[in-house]
Amino acid sequence: MCGLAGIIDARRRGDEGALTLIATAMADSLRHRGPDDGGTWNDPKSGFALGFRRLSIIDLSPLGHQPMISASGRWVIAYNGEIYNYRELRRELEAKGHVFCGHSDTEVILECCARWGVDATVRRLIGMFAIALWDRSNCTLFLVRDRLGIKPLYWAQFGQLFLFGSEIKAFKHHPDWRPEIDRAALSAFLRYSYVPAPYSIYRGVHKLEPGHILTVAPDKEPVVSTYWSMAEVVENGIKKRLDLTDAEAISRLDALLRDAVGRRMVADVPLGAFLSGGIDSSTVVALMQVQSARPVRTFSIGFHEMGYDEAGHAKMVARHLGTDHTELYVQPGQALAVIERLPMIFDEPFADPSQIPTYLISQLTRGHVTVSLSGDGGDELFAGYNRYRVARSLGVLAEKNPVLRRALSSAIGVLSPAAWDRLFSVVPNRFRPAQPGDKLHKLAAILTVEPDEIYHRLVSHWDDNPVLLPSGVAPLAPVRQAKANKKCDKIEAMQYLDTISYLPDDILTKVDRASMAVALEARVPLLDHRVVEFAWRLPMKFKIRGGETKWLLRQVLEKYVPRRLTARPKMGFGVPIDSWLRGPLRDWAEPLLAQDRLDAEGYLDSAPVRQKWREHLSGHRNWQYSLWGVLMFQAWLQAEQCQPRIEPSAPIRAVI
Repeated sequence: MCGLAGIIDARRRGDEGALTLIATAMADSLRHRGPDDGGTWNDPKSGFALGFRRLSIIDLSPLGHQPMISASGRWVIAYNGEIYNYRELRRELEAKGHVFCGHSDTEVILECCARWGVDATVRRLIGMFAIALWDRSNCTLFLVRDRLGIKPLYWAQFGQLFLFGSEIKAFKHHPDWRPEIDRAALSAFLRYSYVPAPYSIYRGVHKLEPGHILTVAPDKEPVVSTYWSMAEVVENGIKKRLDLTDAEAISRLDALLRDAVGRRMVADVPLGAFLSGGIDSSTVVALMQVQSARPVRTFSIGFHEMGYDEAGHAKMVARHLGTDHTELYVQPGQALAVIERLPMIFDEPFADPSQIPTYLISQLTRGHVTVSLSGDGGDELFAGYNRYRVARSLGVLAEKNPVLRRALSSAIGVLSPAAWDRLFSVVPNRFRPAQPGDKLHKLAAILTVEPDEIYHRLVSHWDDNPVLLPSGVAPLAPVRQAKANKKCDKIEAMQYLDTISYLPDDILTKVDRASMAVALEARVPLLDHRVVEFAWRLPMKFKIRGGETKWLLRQVLEKYVPRRLTARPKMGFGVPIDSWLRGPLRDWAEPLLAQDRLDAEGYLDSAPVRQKWREHLSGHRNWQYSLWGVLMFQAWLQAEQCQPRIEPSAPIRAVI
């Protein structure tokens, strides 16, 4: 895993020294992603420079150094990620007479592009990748992002200056960087807890969307094209549904996952896995262990607060599989230390509270291994989120009996979340959901909206943004505007929206930044695109059956782990932010939410923020997610204002 950054600056054509200095500074800001090696390459006649930081995983020798030049001398590459079928592609080129210098997957990508072209090559890659490829013959840059958005890639054009990089922090090391907060993007962030692609928190800075190629040619506007489309995967899945028996479906998924996991176990450095004890991570670890001659290294995080701790479940699964297991129980003080680093880690506001344990488990894991496999993606592919069943049930209720749903909403609101929690305390732990009172009050709010809005309300944390934003800026709405195939059922429609938005912009962003902050490579075998395409061809009966989510994935897991070890209500990878904000994090939060501070900054209306803060502190309502979004913006804004600015050589204006 690595970090890349670069520029095309027509004003600096011929100035090799300046290009090298800037590219080096941009790349060095990404040293955390690649502490093992670094390099730059430039094309002064075009004003192009490319910088790179390397985390050595495959071919640890200098022959894997980047930027790398093709054998023909025409192509130059810097690449972040791993290609899991590079050995097959290498053998194919060798059969045609090509002689390789080293053993890295980088060289294979480069020579495949030289022989087959960029588009044809990326369609054949199995893996996660963000690629910058420079064609010296016609001074054209190609930027490529993997199909599901596992690896990040940002770009921006300001007049004659074009910037790109693995993280936005690289842009801040260009002397002409002039950031401007996009208030519409801020509004979207407050709604979703992340800034949805293709936008970023800064005007004019974009995320390259998954499955896309950006082409930058001389004297032309950047062109974005698609080489893999989730919408097409869904359409093909609906048209070509698989007619399988249960046994056939289990066998095929088992074989696919075994191959996907096995490919991701190839590394020239120590390797392990995150293990929560849930369905997804347990399946990945089980398939690792059956393909390993020695105990797999596994790692988990635990909390002392009831309703959040999965470490005990993880330990039981680890013991059954015979892994070499390590766990860490998190104290609030450890969380606070992480929170102070979050603005620097994520570069823009990001407010999924599980960013805290994700960083901590990455830090724990990096002390033992350099690569870790993760179970992310199972919920989106196999309909694992509780909100899928809730939304479908509520949609039916809303359509059939609107009077009843409004009456039910009023009835739930009679008791506070805390009162509901006390009532549920008599329910056995095995059947009691986490935070039942908060979930019921969310349900009450959702019951008041129309059927088509249920999903968007479920994934929103501030529903009335104009009230929160004094400017009244309408939020960006790429998630709301995206439409699933009309033939999708209600759950499939939500799966699709999550896969193109929540998965890349929240889940995968969180895992990438948290793991890369400690130079740990995280691999996600469930998001092998072959598994994704297979999952979308499955009828819904293989995903939800008898009220049980992820049915088929559970059947595969039960071949390796007894059901009794994983059969429990879904918890998610959460942290007790609600109680921490009332206790150990209160002193940190209070000044960030101060009325005079909010009013002076002018981004947020202090009244609704202060109201929710008071209600949360009183314990009458749990506004942890709404408040966490505001706090993460405030902490990010504070860090942004404290950063020193590099004096520009010449002022520029953003082209929006």
